Amino acid sequence: MELFLFSRSVGIHCRRTPPSINEGATIIIIVSPVTKGVPPPKKNFLETGIFFAMMNLELIERRQDMAYTAKDYNNLIGMEGFSETLLKNHFTLYQGYVTNTNKSLDSLSEMAKGGKIGTPEYAELKRRLGWEFNGMRLHEFYFENLGGKGPLNKSGKLWKKLAEEFGSYENWEADFKGVGAMRGIGWAILYQDPASGKLINQWINEHDVGHPAGCNPLLILDVFEHAFMIDYGLKRADYIAAFFKNIKWEAVEGRMK
Repeated sequence: MELFLFSRSVGIHCRRTPPSINEGATIIIIVSPVTKGVPPPKKNFLETGIFFAMMNLELIERRQDMAYTAKDYNNLIGMEGFSETLLKNHFTLYQGYVTNTNKSLDSLSEMAKGGKIGTPEYAELKRRLGWEFNGMRLHEFYFENLGGKGPLNKSGKLWKKLAEEFGSYENWEADFKGVGAMRGIGWAILYQDPASGKLINQWINEHDVGHPAGCNPLLILDVFEHAFMIDYGLKRADYIAAFFKNIKWEAVEGRMK
């Protein structure tokens, strides 16, 4: 939980949470000097141990339950084929997307309150939000389908569906790897179309171009350079091979609808 002294750009971090305030909330303190003719408050004492004399205080709780929090994927450190340096750099980049998603949402809310809907600045930030949000969410899907220890279960529903759609699991794998090896930066994603049940290997340019509307992402492969160059240089195919050795297939299959 944080306190902010609104009139001075000074951050005050609480030692403990005041009563009735949610842990993790941000508190904005609006400070106004006591004006002439208004008796000063006898005591402005917050449960944090901070005391303000001769000031009127207004506490506003800004709810954080709608904000996004970066997840911890340190359990992946030690994964075969992925150095600690590569993974930690990747985690930091992901955390940046979470931060920028929250900042974009906050800024859009403030612009809307300020009557700036329809301005070029509002429109540009609104477009940018999709890029930042997808950068956050796709990284979460990616990290969460890593950390596996074995091959796909040949008797499971995903294996059977891949064989049905592509002729064999091997045919699907070759196609998926081919999508991941395409020139460009972005993602290779195995999608399921809930309407037809069809499985599609799809190239996503950067974070936001190429997503088939209404489809469910099952397996996500990051092919931005930051995902592999520290360990593999330009050898993207070697990175993709390492990725396949670490797929958490139960997570992938669990995404099927």
